[in-house]
Amino acid sequence: MSKINQNLSEISAEALINYLYPELEGQWKVENSGTFYRNYNRDVLSYDEETKEIQVARDGFLKLLPQGMLFRDNTLKKGERNRNIREQNRKMRLLKDFFQPFDTYAFRNRLAVERQISELLSDKLNYLLKTYFHYDLEAEQNPYIKEIAPMLPFIHTLRGDIHLVSRMLSSLFECEVIMKRGRYSQTDNTRYWIPSVQFELIIENLTAEEYCQMSEDLVGLTAFLQEWFLPFDLKSIIRIKWHGEKPETSEALVLDYNAELNK
Repeated sequence: MSKINQNLSEISAEALINYLYPELEGQWKVENSGTFYRNYNRDVLSYDEETKEIQVARDGFLKLLPQGMLFRDNTLKKGERNRNIREQNRKMRLLKDFFQPFDTYAFRNRLAVERQISELLSDKLNYLLKTYFHYDLEAEQNPYIKEIAPMLPFIHTLRGDIHLVSRMLSSLFECEVIMKRGRYSQTDNTRYWIPSVQFELIIENLTAEEYCQMSEDLVGLTAFLQEWFLPFDLKSIIRIKWHGEKPETSEALVLDYNAELNK
């Protein structure tokens, strides 16, 4: 039996289960514990992946029935109070077992609706990107671009923030990023220059194959960031670096992807 973290208290059971186990849509068996818990607990109280049972803080079909149909008001006022309480609890368990298939059927239907909504939202994103940004997310092969392309609908509030780009690169490559700002000029005349920024990705111990593949992906990612996220008048460079310990002059030197030759 798995418990749900308190940070997920505002997520509905359908959204959570559809995200975690989309392939088990029609196999879950639900137990409604009542809305008394909802003010203090999360929607999903617990679930069991093996038995496909989920306990939620909701009322079921049993709650819809008038109370007078189930119990009489003066039952507990008569003699043998304890026996009457046990009898009522037994009836309640039987009624819950009787209505559980109806609760389960309703929950599975809501799961199906949640899946359809998720699929529609996914198709909506692809439609928005293709129609308004002329970008085909489904045809994209670069794994890094696919991670940040869903941010394009909000690009009007994100464009031009080089610190955001630095954090995005750090998150995408899971590494430290050093950002260096300066000036750039194509001529020796320093009167005509444009601002520049260089992002150095500190990634250690890459093999030759890993470096070539990452550099190839970085070319497309750099062009994408320059088109959508970076200012158009900014000279930008993204490089893979490794600031390791400098070797002693007496040691043999082997050039790697971090080596630089100065004239």
